[in-house]
Amino acid sequence: TWHLFVVPAEGGTPRQLTTGDKSFAGMFRSGSGPVWSPDSRALFVSANLRDDAELEVLDTEIYEVPADGSGPRALTDRRGPDGSPTVSPDGSQIAYLGYDDRYQGYQVTQLYIMNRDGSGSRAIATDLDRTVYGIHWGPDGIYGFYDTEGNTKLARFDPNGGREVLAEDGGSGRSAYGGSAALTVADDGRFAYTVSRPHTPGDIAVGGGGQVRQVTQVNQDLFAGKTLGAVEEIWWDSSEDGLPIQGWIIKPPDFDPSREYPLILEIHGGPFANYGDRFDVEKQIMASNGFVVLYTNPRGSTSYGGEFGNLIHHAYPGDDFYDLNSGVDAVIGQGYIDEDNLFVTGGSGGGVLTAWMIGNTDRFRAAVSFYPVINWYSWALTADMSSVGVDYWFPGLPWDNVEHYESRSLLSVVENVKTPTLIMTGEEDWRTPMSESEQYYKALKLLGVESVLVRVPGEAHGIWGRPSHGISKMTTVKGWFDKYMEGSRPVS
Repeated sequence: TWHLFVVPAEGGTPRQLTTGDKSFAGMFRSGSGPVWSPDSRALFVSANLRDDAELEVLDTEIYEVPADGSGPRALTDRRGPDGSPTVSPDGSQIAYLGYDDRYQGYQVTQLYIMNRDGSGSRAIATDLDRTVYGIHWGPDGIYGFYDTEGNTKLARFDPNGGREVLAEDGGSGRSAYGGSAALTVADDGRFAYTVSRPHTPGDIAVGGGGQVRQVTQVNQDLFAGKTLGAVEEIWWDSSEDGLPIQGWIIKPPDFDPSREYPLILEIHGGPFANYGDRFDVEKQIMASNGFVVLYTNPRGSTSYGGEFGNLIHHAYPGDDFYDLNSGVDAVIGQGYIDEDNLFVTGGSGGGVLTAWMIGNTDRFRAAVSFYPVINWYSWALTADMSSVGVDYWFPGLPWDNVEHYESRSLLSVVENVKTPTLIMTGEEDWRTPMSESEQYYKALKLLGVESVLVRVPGEAHGIWGRPSHGISKMTTVKGWFDKYMEGSRPVS
């Protein structure tokens, strides 16, 4: 349980402001708070204080918590998440993020404004069919990010309508995932934010007065002796229904277009997330090992609007197979891919789709599935966020929808698998528990498919708690794929 404490700026004894058995930290402890009121008399925070908070985890509200300890007061009251409060400079209004919950797999998070007392709530930028995040109320408007077609834009939103894009290079620095840029705004309207481009890990840029400039180059000395792989954007039409799909290709640093290279299809998790034009250390290392790397945003990805995101509502995994498989075909069509050496990998939702791919085609020579969900029925009874899956990703409880759960589980296609597969999961992963990986490993063994299960001690979801374990992830991919590589590479 997470609670709010205050401590004098000069130091001293912390004083607890909230009590009880509920956390004042938003959904999954990601409410982006607390924030002070300008007069320092109160804090504003997102929290879920429902009696059934563990079942309705997305139903958070904005609370005012007086600094005198008199107890929290709810400022919002609706079905759905309300979070990320930020207060206007004069203290009269609060901006926040949320939506009216329709129990869909994906919903666009909107930007709202309300009066300090919670009255007069209204959505702004309603024409923007993209999720807004990372907001901060500055002297001349509300600053925030949104991702569109895999690109993170920093914008200033006018409380009375309209927005101005200030930058188009937001990111966190370690991976190509969106939704992770951060910013702060000074009292004079200057702002600082984290930037990332395909060849630029996380740095800081500052802006104001119509100018933006990068002020750090924290990896300049590292890259002085390194050559990164070139990154190219690519679009194709899904073979299922002609849906336009976006992706990116990373080529080996010494790429020669007259030769053929093995291809790795790397699939993002989520599933409601997006890859984009941002630096990704794991994919660059794959490319440095002589692979062409394709990473994509299949249907269900964010940054393309609500309709695109909900193409997998109650249908995941499913037609995303065609989006991904068509992407492999599109890269092969470039003329520099060795079709006998195709590989696939991904983590979490990407681990799900890795298993889905090899359950529907035998074109890949080997696969690595990181921390996947294999059996949605058992996942619904063991995972830390299973209530989200039951309420939003499936039409109801597993025993009431057995056929639906089974048809979306990877065990429904495991008998088709011929691809040598390595599964790697942290032993303290509660998001996609180890039991899921164990089921898949055992099923593959029973079918006589070459398979290995790697258990990582002390690691939770993502396997990046220790840098050595993150490095192990990357070396494991290379080792497994090299083991099943046909011939030498690249091929003349």
